[in-house]
Amino acid sequence: MSLSTGMMLDQVVLLAAVTVLGMMEQAYFSLKVIYARRKYSVSPPATTGPPEFERVFRAQANCSEYFPIFIFSLWLAGVFFSQALAAVFGVLYLYGRYLYFHGYAESAQGRLEPLYFSAKMQWALIAQSGLGVVCSLTHTYLGLDLMHSFTHLLGLTEHT
Repeated sequence: MSLSTGMMLDQVVLLAAVTVLGMMEQAYFSLKVIYARRKYSVSPPATTGPPEFERVFRAQANCSEYFPIFIFSLWLAGVFFSQALAAVFGVLYLYGRYLYFHGYAESAQGRLEPLYFSAKMQWALIAQSGLGVVCSLTHTYLGLDLMHSFTHLLGLTEHT
């Protein structure tokens, strides 16, 4: 690996680590559905059965539905705003989804608090993504360095 490639990878390694963690979490959720199918005798392609199975199935489906939005916002936030902040919010999002999955598996009501938490983490990533892209656009096409202004305002010395 060349020096320039290594330096480039340093700029996204935290994002890659959170992505791998997210993929592992998705695989874990899928395995939980397989185990629930066996436990409650629900053969594919059926998606209905006892409420205990349906909650596990829906929790996994809901997490899978939001995973692409999470991955895109994680990477956009990390590349255009701050890799470190994106990674922190990404790990918190995944933790919230873990709690959501297990809360939902226990009861429909158990999903709500972790759902709200993970939604806040997701919106934080979306905001970082949007802000980072707008700052890059204004810098590239208008010559305005808004990112410098934001990092100075927040007390950050650099963006990664």
